Order: sequence, then C-alpha cells, then structure tokens
Amino acid sequence: MGNISDDDERSFFAEVPMRPAAKAKAADEKPHYLGHRDRLRERFASAGPDALPDYELLELLLFRLIPRADTKPVAKALLARFGTLAEVLGAPLGLLQEVKGIGPAVALDLKIVAATAQRMARGEVHGREILSSWQQLLDYCRSAMAFEAREQFRILFLDKKNALIADEVQQTGTVDHTPVYPREVIKRALELSATAIILVHNHPTHLFSITHDHSLAH
Repeated sequence: MGNISDDDERSFFAEVPMRPAAKAKAADEKPHYLGHRDRLRERFASAGPDALPDYELLELLLFRLIPRADTKPVAKALLARFGTLAEVLGAPLGLLQEVKGIGPAVALDLKIVAATAQRMARGEVHGREILSSWQQLLDYCRSAMAFEAREQFRILFLDKKNALIADEVQQTGTVDHTPVYPREVIKRALELSATAIILVHNHPTHLFSITHDHSLAH
C-alpha cells in the first residue's frame, strides 16, 4: 500500500458508512451532513458560542479536520471518553487515537488547537487578579494539565495584587510521583519578586489539586 496523505487519512478514519453500489447517491447529490454544517455555522454566527453545547463546538472544529464525513458521532465519542471540551483538547495523542474516527493527523491537529487554547488562556490570566475568579483558575489548570501522562508540580507566581507574574512547571515526575524542592520554589519566587504562589499538582488518575500560599508576602 502506498503512502497515505493527511487528507486521505482524515477521510479514512472518519467512519463513513458503507452503502451498496445499487443504492449509492447520484454523484451530484451533496452528503446529508453538509446541510447540518451550514446550519451549525449559521447558529454560531448569529447566536454566538454560548448557544452551542460542547459537542457542537467540537463538531465545528472537526469540520475542518475531517472534511468529508459526519463529525457529530466523533465529537460525541470524544466527549464520552474524556468528559469536557477542555479535557478532549488536553488528552494525549495516544488516547485521542483510541477514539473511533480519530487518526494520527487529526489527533495532532487537536493538540495544535490545544496548544493555541493554552496560550490564549495564559494570556487571559497574565497580569490579572485571577484569584477573584476561581473558576477561571480551574479552567486554566484543567486545559493546561488535564490528562497529562506524568505528574507535574506547577507554580503560579503572583504579585501583591494577586496578578499573575509567571506560570512554570517546577518539576515533572513519573506516572505517580513527582519530587518537590521547597528551596527551589522559594528561590524562584524571590527571583520574580512574587508575594504569593499557587501550587498546582496534577494526578494522572484524577486531575489535580491546588494550594494557595500567601506567606511570601510576610
């Protein structure tokens, strides 16, 4: 078998239903999902993203990644496997490819979208009083760390107004262990003139825990 291009792969993995040749549609008849795509795009344009549930937003994204198939079943399968849109984008490449309809090229495209979303989330909280929005902090940590295969010890460094100075992964460990060195944490906080820190520790089996420490201000 010859090499398969990314476009061919996206079509191949898209679970297009097979039909007997005698019942095949006329060549000039458009697939049924194209009308659905047009209607969904129009609803997004007129009502905005808040009017669409997670699976429909994911569908809109998959329209571009899987151009020649019905993406609704794929979107619903991804959410059934991982739970939320943020957790779909945070899932590792290998786990994404275990979902029917997702091949290596589409999985990589989803990770590119995830990296873009993380960069946007970092920009949204940088320099703002993130502690006044606990949900925003949770969403940010979930998009950055959900479904990480190894444990991470992440630190958010804050100034005296609780605005974010820096977000850094201080240590990366194994699947169930990560070392923490308090001396390095304090050293880095002093280098950044941070007055408070938020310690985030993910658990690959059950997301993450968050600790907030204001003691640096004293």
